[in-house]
Formats: sequence, C-alpha cells, structure tokens
Amino acid sequence: MKAKVITLENKAAGEIDLADEVFAAPVRKDILARMVNYQLAKRRGGNADTKERSEIRGTTAKPFRQKGTGRARQGSRKTPNLRGGGVAFGPTPRDFAHKLQKKVRRFAMKSALSSKQAEGKLVVLKDAVLTSPKTKELKVLLAGLGMESALFVSGAEVDQNFARAASNLPKIDVLPTQGANVYDILRCDQLVLTEAAVQALEARLK
Repeated sequence: MKAKVITLENKAAGEIDLADEVFAAPVRKDILARMVNYQLAKRRGGNADTKERSEIRGTTAKPFRQKGTGRARQGSRKTPNLRGGGVAFGPTPRDFAHKLQKKVRRFAMKSALSSKQAEGKLVVLKDAVLTSPKTKELKVLLAGLGMESALFVSGAEVDQNFARAASNLPKIDVLPTQGANVYDILRCDQLVLTEAAVQALEARLK
C-alpha cells in the first residue's frame, strides 16, 4: 500500500510503499493483550522480601517447659505467632517474567503497526532531525502536525537534538528502531515512523 511522506513542517515529501505483510496484518486484540502482559511482567521488580522462620536471628531453645505453666505450648521464639518471629508465607524475591513464543511476539508487533495504520494514526516522516534542541520549536512543529500524544520511531540512532527537545514533552516519546515495542505503540495515540524506521521494521518483521 502507498502512504504519504511528510516533513516536520507538514509539507509533502513524496510517497512510500508499506508492506501489506507488516502494515495490513489482521489486528488480534488477544495477541496484543498477551504481548502487553508479557512486557509488563518483565518490568516488574519482584524485590519484596520478608524473613521467614529460618531467617530470624535468635535462640532455638524452648522458651518454657511444655506443661504446668497454663500457657499454650511453644517450641521456639521464632514462630510466626509470636512477636518478633518470622513471617508465614511472606513474599520472597522472584522473577515475574514468563515465556512467549517468538512468532507470537512478531505477530503482535505486526498487529500493533496494522492497528495504527487501520485507524489512520500512522504518520511517515522524511526524518526526525532538528537543528537545535529547543522544546519550544518542536512544540510549534507538533502543533502544526496536530500531535499531542505520539511515539516517534527513528532509524538506528535517534537525533540527539530531537530527543532532547522531546524529553520535556510528557506525551511525546522517541525511540530508535530497535526499541520499538508493542506496549509503547499502543500507549501513545499516534505512531510516527521515519522512512528509515519503516525500512528497518519491514526487514525485521518480514
């Protein structure tokens, strides 16, 4: 399919062929949900930790004799039912990540790109380069493009002036091609790809 290419100044810069295999794939919401869960699970810290009975520092002696005191029998001062004892079934450091097949991850990426294309929220830029890292200048350019929430995917490397200018805009994200992912694509309202990013993504997903 054909797509228009524009510049940051919102001027026409020709057309580009988008591979139907990548940008016109079926949009599977269930696959997108699985991919988002996969990404968010990998981000979880899993560092919560409590001391169990075996980790508490203290004596192992029986606190008082078994019979004759009128109290409930106790074998240790480190039991969870006593003050200062260990925590029963408390959290321990763990990894929340789970596996997802490579072909499912690839299809999820195609589905995310295709969903933006189908919704008319995919924009192809000639390039994402600024002469100076001025947020004010970038904000004016984005207003001309009608963008408030957008993910910019550049080529192999991101222009540093553009990245610095965008860093002060809360709803504008900038990523290199290798960093493009399903969660960030879906999180932002519009997806903006440079010509170099389109070629790299097609080569990666075909």
